[in-house]
Amino acid sequence: MKDTLYFKPHARLLTMLGDQLIKNERIALVEIIKNSYDADASWVKVTFEGFGSNFKVKPPSKIIIEDDGTGMTKTVLEQHWISPATPIKKLAKATKDSTSKGRKIQGEKGIGRFALLKLGKTISIVTRPANSQEEYRLALDLSHYDDDFLSVDGKSKTLFLEDINLSLSVGKPTDIKAERIALGAREEVRNAHGTRIEVTNLRGSWTEHRVEEVYEDLIRLQSIFDDISKAASDEEAPDFEVLIYKDADFQNFSRGYVKQLHTLIDQSAVLRITDGAYDESKKTFKFQLNGKAATLTLNDPDITGLALFREAFGEEGETLRERGTKCGPFTFGFYVFDFSKDAKGKHQLDGDEKKLLKDHRIYLYRDNIRVYPYGDPEDDWLQTDTYRGTKAAGLFLSNDQVVGFVNITQKHNPRLQDKTNREGLIEMGDATSDFRHLLQIFLAWVRKKPYEQYRVKLKQNKDIEIVRKEQVRAGLDALELRLANNKPAQAAVQEVAKLYQAERSYLIQRAETTENLAGVGLSVETASHDIMAVMRRGLVALDSLISETQKAGALSKDFVNRELMSLRGMLSFVEAQLKDIQLLFKSTKQRRKDIRVKEVLQKVEKLFDRSLKKEKIAFNIVERGSPLVAKTTDAVLLQLFLNLFDNAVYWLHSKQGGKQRVEVLLDGEENVLIFSDNGPGIKADDAAYIFEPFYSGRGEEGRGLGLYIAKQLLERHDYSIDLADTKRHRLLSGANFVVSFVKAEE
Repeated sequence: MKDTLYFKPHARLLTMLGDQLIKNERIALVEIIKNSYDADASWVKVTFEGFGSNFKVKPPSKIIIEDDGTGMTKTVLEQHWISPATPIKKLAKATKDSTSKGRKIQGEKGIGRFALLKLGKTISIVTRPANSQEEYRLALDLSHYDDDFLSVDGKSKTLFLEDINLSLSVGKPTDIKAERIALGAREEVRNAHGTRIEVTNLRGSWTEHRVEEVYEDLIRLQSIFDDISKAASDEEAPDFEVLIYKDADFQNFSRGYVKQLHTLIDQSAVLRITDGAYDESKKTFKFQLNGKAATLTLNDPDITGLALFREAFGEEGETLRERGTKCGPFTFGFYVFDFSKDAKGKHQLDGDEKKLLKDHRIYLYRDNIRVYPYGDPEDDWLQTDTYRGTKAAGLFLSNDQVVGFVNITQKHNPRLQDKTNREGLIEMGDATSDFRHLLQIFLAWVRKKPYEQYRVKLKQNKDIEIVRKEQVRAGLDALELRLANNKPAQAAVQEVAKLYQAERSYLIQRAETTENLAGVGLSVETASHDIMAVMRRGLVALDSLISETQKAGALSKDFVNRELMSLRGMLSFVEAQLKDIQLLFKSTKQRRKDIRVKEVLQKVEKLFDRSLKKEKIAFNIVERGSPLVAKTTDAVLLQLFLNLFDNAVYWLHSKQGGKQRVEVLLDGEENVLIFSDNGPGIKADDAAYIFEPFYSGRGEEGRGLGLYIAKQLLERHDYSIDLADTKRHRLLSGANFVVSFVKAEE
């Protein structure tokens, strides 16, 4: 015998759908008002009636939500409103995803109406469809039940959902009809259709601050980033307006902060990234950066060099090549501010401006309607501050210095769906993770490139003036002159000047030592792999020799001689590598002499021999005229070539297609060297910064010191290194560096 069973939900399902599923009263109101938006309402009026001072809830308190939307028919009330998870909106989207006003339908889960139960236990709904001569009244009274629906009027009882009764009545219009109605500072004749919801037996607590937060939430229901350059005035009514009343008094919460935010974005943002769009088919970001068009592809070395990219899509971007991204295309706009004390001019922010910006984050909108809670001050949905705390703060913009938005659509992003509790997106396969990763990667690039360029310029303007014009020394000299008649004070200034000069010399010496050590580190890092490989082979050979000595019988002299010669060759290789590295040590630094540049170049080529072979990079030296000679030290040339080779290998590794090449021209006639590769080359927007300390185009792998140190060392010897700026100095299609060994006085 087989019985057929059916699901029979307990009445406490209403608690799960309303009170427990919805986070708070603010979200509950937003969910209800979204229904008005879907009903093509032009306004929604929320009235807090019968509340005490500071919106204290009293026994007669009620919340009334009224709109002029299309209203609900009797059929909708009977067959859908009372049915949890009704698919009516989801089915409607399949044939027509927009309303008559062209709004994209937001709801589809069929449970948003139960947010009313978060507000109170007694619900009364009056609704009138368009062109109807009747009103429909639906009443739900849950005040007799406990919160878990386990008792009625204090008596325990097993309650099922079917035991909960609602009443539906039909009558002539009394509440919803064409009549004059107050809407904020104006009056107008309302439409003879819409819905009025009254909630009593209220739950939770309210304060004026909480009500104002609700208002701000509702203002942000639609994008607040439209028409940034021409902020709307407070008097302009939007196409969907939310008004809040306390009894008959309109609560004129100012919308001025939106205009203030627009002004800050327009005038004080360091970076304005507008008209942004991710094209999934091309794996490309297109956007305007401070008014200039820019394109960034996911195979750009600036992107593939980021640790976040490798974590998301593999070391070589294998995942990206195999399946692409799954989230779909989206649009975006980001506005980056400088909260530091170094900010200058229009980028400086006062306390109130910083506070206003910190009230906003990166909002997510679907068809121009907000997805909660993304954008709230306490929300870190892109894990920016998490990464700053666990990885490196300097690699990421802080969560509060970026204001902006991302807009997705139901049509193009079907895999990005809201959680039932309205707390963000469902973690659904690869779609949501790809979406987050793409935004994280893009913002990491913003920090690494355009924002770093801004910081370098800021530092240049500040520090270069101080150093080049020797402002401290000049200030002390001027002070000494002003104190000419005060010998003790003048003597004190002279003593301070001596101390300053001593400290300056000490710091310069420390900086030079640090720069030299950086070259030692790079050379050891480059040579260590080959040295360790040779050492391992040497140990194997030595173990073999020891094993033979322990066997019975006479040793073969030829075998021993062969093994010892092999070991000697290995030790000679290690010695040669270490001798080249030793040239970088401080003890060899000061002995300037005439050096044939080619000899040092070939030493560094040997250090990079393994890397050149692994990446299949062809290396070629071309000489013109007599041998190129420089009066310097081995250490300076080693530092120079170590960094040029290291950069070339890195960028040629990222080259797609074609043969990788490095070519060096040694021109003894003009005393210049040109180091060239056929990699992606130096981007135009990087050119002004590549010799600046800590600026790197190599993602997190780059230290941003190599070229800076090479330039500093050459300049100490009155030599120079620059990017090639003429065709005459360009050998290959990629990066071309020109090193001049002509001293300034020559």
